[in-house]
Amino acid sequence: MTRPTIGIIGNSYLINDEYPAQAAGSMNCDAVAEVCGALPVIIPADPRYASTDDLLRMCDGFVFTGARPNVHPDEYGESETPEHGEFDRARDAVTLPLIRALVERGQPFLGICRGFQEINVAMGGTLDPEIRDLPGRDNHRMPPDGTLDEKFAMRHTVTFSQGGVFHDLMGAPEVITNSLHGQGIRTAGARVVVDGHAPDGTAEAIYIQDARGYAIGVQWHPEYRAAYDAVSRPLFEGLGQAARSWSQFPKILKSA
Repeated sequence: MTRPTIGIIGNSYLINDEYPAQAAGSMNCDAVAEVCGALPVIIPADPRYASTDDLLRMCDGFVFTGARPNVHPDEYGESETPEHGEFDRARDAVTLPLIRALVERGQPFLGICRGFQEINVAMGGTLDPEIRDLPGRDNHRMPPDGTLDEKFAMRHTVTFSQGGVFHDLMGAPEVITNSLHGQGIRTAGARVVVDGHAPDGTAEAIYIQDARGYAIGVQWHPEYRAAYDAVSRPLFEGLGQAARSWSQFPKILKSA
């Protein structure tokens, strides 16, 4: 059987501070290939290279990856401040309309970290630019120093809604995750259900209400050791299964 194709949203980089490149982390490619059982295809984060329709036709599912730049606050009706950090408007132009189209079509996707935030913004939600500065909230950012294992170490619990989508997916009401983000959801977008929270109340797991397909996001980074981590594996297994199902739909049903 032909493997489904899962598009991995890449990011723009400067190599040696001068050579422009588009790339995605190997951990995301590993998770898609090894756990989803799919063919990973890196999608350049620039609308000049492919339209939304091109991407929908080419891929059976998508992973919206994490990234250092944040979604520009213009996209949720706010003004830019230093707390909002760096931006990538070209990636915004790829991901936000693509997410809305995927929701409409019922085509599967998984959002991770920035991708989690993109889902919320695409559906009309807003973000807090620096949650560690909010009263009663913790610092969820990646540790500045240490090995890769130390940076991706388990940091806090995430508690899911009893009997909800993530409770069912994980087979547990609570899990332990890593934490490598600065921003977070302030207000949930239309049909965005916050289904899991960190101990300080930060939104950590979301899904699209009444979605026709696999449409979920997590604020943590499940791509790290995804094949071996009991919390990460179900997320990618679910995406892989949904992408395989989508790849078998007749074209006339996909376009309906």
